[in-house]
Amino acid sequence: MDKTKTKSLLIIFLTIITFYSCKDKEDDNWTNLLDKELTNWDNYLSFRHQLGYDGKAPKDENGNDIAPIGLNQDQYNVFSVIEEQNDPVLKISGEIYGCVVTKKEYSNYHLRLKVKWGEKKWNPRKNLLKDSGILYHSIGPMGAEYWRSWMLSQEFQIMEGHMGDYWSQSTSAIDIRAFIPEYIMNPVADKSQPFLPIGKGEKISGFCLRSANYENEPGQWNTLELICFDDKSIHIVNGHVVMILKDSRYLDNGKPIPMNKGKIQIQSEAAEVFYKNIEIKTLKTLPNKYSQYFL
Repeated sequence: MDKTKTKSLLIIFLTIITFYSCKDKEDDNWTNLLDKELTNWDNYLSFRHQLGYDGKAPKDENGNDIAPIGLNQDQYNVFSVIEEQNDPVLKISGEIYGCVVTKKEYSNYHLRLKVKWGEKKWNPRKNLLKDSGILYHSIGPMGAEYWRSWMLSQEFQIMEGHMGDYWSQSTSAIDIRAFIPEYIMNPVADKSQPFLPIGKGEKISGFCLRSANYENEPGQWNTLELICFDDKSIHIVNGHVVMILKDSRYLDNGKPIPMNKGKIQIQSEAAEVFYKNIEIKTLKTLPNKYSQYFL
């Protein structure tokens, strides 16, 4: 073999090695957010909501407002860490509305985790679908929304048959690639559609269905991923992009304010649910495989 061909092959070999070395390094830049002591999280509990709740503060038998349980007051063991094959698993009983919430704020990141349902449900969802959610770009006080349980935020819905839906929380809004709804229909996300404004201050008040149902069978773990970069976000369920969102914002006295940084909440919402492998990675740019959705 001549020297020129040998040199060319060597360059190709080194290029391949460098590529995979960089890729492995990139893949290793994940930060684990879950340990046995939940050291990366605070927790908040509000109320044991009952049937008939209408958004008003719950009252005791004497008609006085009941105060929320509060921050880091989980003597009820709503949030606990168990082990599965030597790995920590976050168990959320769901008995009381609330959340675990990261101690840090995050922006420009890739979040991934695994989730599966437990067996128990509580009022007011005993006869409804099991429910939870990832609330991102969370800012401001706890209990800012309808259920008086969570911060102003954007929601990556986690519900039976609805993993990846969007909900506005409090005064948040966002634009989503989705079909325009008609009559009693909801908007449905679809990558082929233009962006549709949804949330506070918009004609569509704050909900959009995921593009399709990619949830695994009951009892199986589901892998969820959330990509956030600048004002953009992407909801991914078991490897499938189910929603494309941009122009994240909230209203303050009627004025839209950009909303692209905040804490991450995981909801307790009247259903038993388990989470594991909760990891996050900082993004310096939006990967090409995702940036194409915003062209």
